[in-house]
Amino acid sequence: VCGPAIAHLLQRAYLAYGDPRYERLATLSVSHLYNLRKSAGYQAQRKHFTSTRPVCNAIGVRKAPGPQGRAGYVRIDTVHQGDLDGVKGVYHITCVDAVCQWQVEACVQGISEAHLLPVLALIIDQFPFVVVGFHSDNGSEYINHRVAEMLEKLRIEQTKSRSRHSNDNALAESKNASVVRKHMGYSHIPQQFAKPINAFYQATFNPWLNLHRPCLFATSVTNAKGKIVKRYRHEDVKTPLECLAQQSATNLATFKSGITLAALQAQAKSQTDLAAAQTMQRAKTALFASFAIPKHRA
Repeated sequence: VCGPAIAHLLQRAYLAYGDPRYERLATLSVSHLYNLRKSAGYQAQRKHFTSTRPVCNAIGVRKAPGPQGRAGYVRIDTVHQGDLDGVKGVYHITCVDAVCQWQVEACVQGISEAHLLPVLALIIDQFPFVVVGFHSDNGSEYINHRVAEMLEKLRIEQTKSRSRHSNDNALAESKNASVVRKHMGYSHIPQQFAKPINAFYQATFNPWLNLHRPCLFATSVTNAKGKIVKRYRHEDVKTPLECLAQQSATNLATFKSGITLAALQAQAKSQTDLAAAQTMQRAKTALFASFAIPKHRA
């Protein structure tokens, strides 16, 4: 027990319980107690001393990602689709670039390693540029040795949110509300539908998100009091592909082998924004129709 606690116990023994043996010990100071513990007589009676244990190696660096305007620093978060009578629903995974807001959605049955690791590799593969940073909250689905080994093999830096700094992963969490909840809702979706949802994300939803859905990009402005405030101007509204094109023009984006900006722009021009949205809505309607459980006649 620490010194202050021992001194308090000595005072209680005399003042609260009236034990006369502790009359002088009740006035013992904490500093003198530690001096007595250092004496040869005290240490001779101690038969065992516990040595300092080595510190476990932490997984990930606890810091905010610093992309410095470069594409490739992604932030990731998980959304649960809800329970029904104790049965878990599917989990949506939101992974978004911190600068250009290129977003990849995925769906898994559960957040165990068996389900999550293959989907994480699929998510990283869907980004057209090289991923160099991977930031998440402190959840065990991402902060574990299996994920750390996979990211280390890909030479991706893993960072995690700091305590009492909710803005570290705010971008991914805001996408959960503005994208996942807006289109997938809050109702329970059974786990067996994770595979068709993931196919819908990969084939239709993610291309629409990045090629045809505009995002707001903030401009930092210093006001008269010297405070930096965010302004969302109309000229800063653009799709993730348009922002990625601006980064590529200033050498702030490194495309993967076999992927070019011209090919992405050609894919975006193959249909209008309205046509892409209508295609996505039809695919989403068909997906939700498949969730309905057919009723068998008696």
